[in-house]
Amino acid sequence: MKVVVVLPAYNCAKSLKKTISEIPNEIVDEIVLVDDFSSDDTLKIAKECRIEHIVKHNKNLGYGANQKTCYDKALELNADIVIMLHPDYQYDPRLITSLIRKIEQGADIVLASRMMKGFEAVRNGMPLYKYYCNRILTKFQNFCFQKHLSEYHTGYRAYRKNVLVSIKYHDFSNDFIFDNQIIIAAFSKGYEIQEIYCPARYDNLSSSIKLLRSTKYGFQIVYYTINK
Repeated sequence: MKVVVVLPAYNCAKSLKKTISEIPNEIVDEIVLVDDFSSDDTLKIAKECRIEHIVKHNKNLGYGANQKTCYDKALELNADIVIMLHPDYQYDPRLITSLIRKIEQGADIVLASRMMKGFEAVRNGMPLYKYYCNRILTKFQNFCFQKHLSEYHTGYRAYRKNVLVSIKYHDFSNDFIFDNQIIIAAFSKGYEIQEIYCPARYDNLSSSIKLLRSTKYGFQIVYYTINK
């Protein structure tokens, strides 16, 4: 199965080399980086890292729009498995091996959850308000969907090709809620979602949305879940 890793990039020049260096090249066939009009040296570093496929947006379109371009390119490359990894080094690239294994064993989508070991996420650096908001929103969606996921909000995930082909992801938001809209659409189509544990990692390189945008994201989750 052909494995393509996609990196939705925005101002990640300081963390990109470290992220790329830990991607297991022996099982990853190609890497795609989509730069959402960064103002730093992200593109320069990407070229230095010899990333095979680099796409640049001519203006900042948003996190969801970045992913749309990522998935379009991965499907164009005939990927069988698509791994979405943030290039800010918040997630451990070495876990790609475990994500792929889950897909090969039959999962349609695999989420790398920071919340599988509960409060360990906070001990690893997750801000307390993010931890509790994550838990509350996850419990809410589990209740609504009758599921048992430990987290809906991770930015590290793997998709089987047929999932991305069958879901009309271009109809979704260009903002952060895009991640959750894909999960909701996957549930509606009966796809199997599994999880692996991924330790949270928060440092000065990690990107994070601010409180106001986090609040907007929370209200959007409630809205799209109720109106699924």
